[in-house]
Amino acid sequence: MPTERKPIAGERLHKVLAALGLGSRRQIEDWIRAGRVLVNGAPAVIGQSVGPADRIAVDGQPISRLTPPKPRLLLYHKPEGEVCTRHDPEGRPTVFDRLPPLPSGRWISVGRLDINSSGLLLLTTDGALANRLMHPSGHLEREYAVRVSGEVDAAMLERLTRGVELEDGPARFLSITPAGGEGRNRWYTVVVDEGRNRLVRRLWASQGIVVSRLLRVRFGPILLPRALARGRFRDATAAELARLAPPPACPQRRPSAGGLKPPRRRG
Repeated sequence: MPTERKPIAGERLHKVLAALGLGSRRQIEDWIRAGRVLVNGAPAVIGQSVGPADRIAVDGQPISRLTPPKPRLLLYHKPEGEVCTRHDPEGRPTVFDRLPPLPSGRWISVGRLDINSSGLLLLTTDGALANRLMHPSGHLEREYAVRVSGEVDAAMLERLTRGVELEDGPARFLSITPAGGEGRNRWYTVVVDEGRNRLVRRLWASQGIVVSRLLRVRFGPILLPRALARGRFRDATAAELARLAPPPACPQRRPSAGGLKPPRRRG
């Protein structure tokens, strides 16, 4: 029989709900602003604290603070053509369509990949973990195999690693490594340490270069498994979960992508 979760007196409301797997802290703060969360029958406010006796409801549904199931983390090989929103107004397929059902809580996407991008997407039932992995202060690296169309020269690569100004501020690639290809269609492996929307595509576009294929092969210390087919998922192993534990006070080590090669051309 489950036991009641004992939040620390004065524990922040958005942290309590995130720990129950209802969403990331940022999502829950948006719900609070929208008036979707009630505490003891009154609309909650940002920064509010709750104790064990407080009654919480989201969208009119009471929230039980019983001990939640053990958090899960999925590695999903997202194919092109799927969106990362839970419900798409245009009726396009979403990554959530393929995921296993949960007895309680819900899957939270750790960042996003746009509809034309594929590769590693992490999803978890742990809102606190999702928040930590997505938070800009973590500077978790994202590694991509990218096929570009256009003439790329050494000066362009130097600008992209030194930094360029985008509409939402300066950005750069931490590294760019040639990975094969011919003529105007070449592959590169690139690394960034932030999750701004369409950042990889926008960096190349700043130099007049179009990205024709984009595959994420690594998120932080987690690599896209070679055996994981597109549209398939698996639970993270104990070793992978251990790599995502809060790091010690030292620089993050960047593992090799295991020699991942760009996908073979088809047709």
